[in-house]
Amino acid sequence: MEKRNQTVIKLAQTALMAALCYVSFTFLQIKIPLPGGDATSIHIGNAFCVLGALILGGWYGGLAGAIGMSIADLMDPVYITGAPKTFVLKLCIGLIVGLVAHRIAKIDESTDRKYILRWSVIASAAGLGFNVIADPLVGYFYKQYILGQPQQMAEVLAKWGAAATFVNAVVSVVLVGVLYNALRPVLLRSGLIHGVKAKA
Repeated sequence: MEKRNQTVIKLAQTALMAALCYVSFTFLQIKIPLPGGDATSIHIGNAFCVLGALILGGWYGGLAGAIGMSIADLMDPVYITGAPKTFVLKLCIGLIVGLVAHRIAKIDESTDRKYILRWSVIASAAGLGFNVIADPLVGYFYKQYILGQPQQMAEVLAKWGAAATFVNAVVSVVLVGVLYNALRPVLLRSGLIHGVKAKA
């Protein structure tokens, strides 16, 4: 029963993080129109995908980002065709962040605040660094070969997408570093996440 309750709590937390991803992308973005009716945007949606992976683990955090951001794409006529690409990339971001933070650094087993801060930032940078490279590359092939856009148009969109993705990554790494390290002690005390509690 205890394990079942933990699964239900994790699913509820995943749904909450997915909602935060959706809201932050949909309502807190600066959309940049591009040729051909396309667009890119400056947003903090990825930050909540990464935050979810740090709090819940890579799989649940990645799933939250994938679901929340894909729904946001589906609700926007400009981004609707990119929803499948978004789902895969956001899931990968979460899995990479979870791998670095929880499997390699094992931040759940540490009470050293500097260690946790350092590795949460490194994990965030790893996941979002992957996205900076993968998003424009996958976007280029997706738009040219799946959506049938001309090569020159796909190249222009990929370049603008890369620039916006880089800005989003830098902002998100800083934001996640602050948010996670502020929230972690509170979540541990409340029992909403598991880990080693620092001694008072």
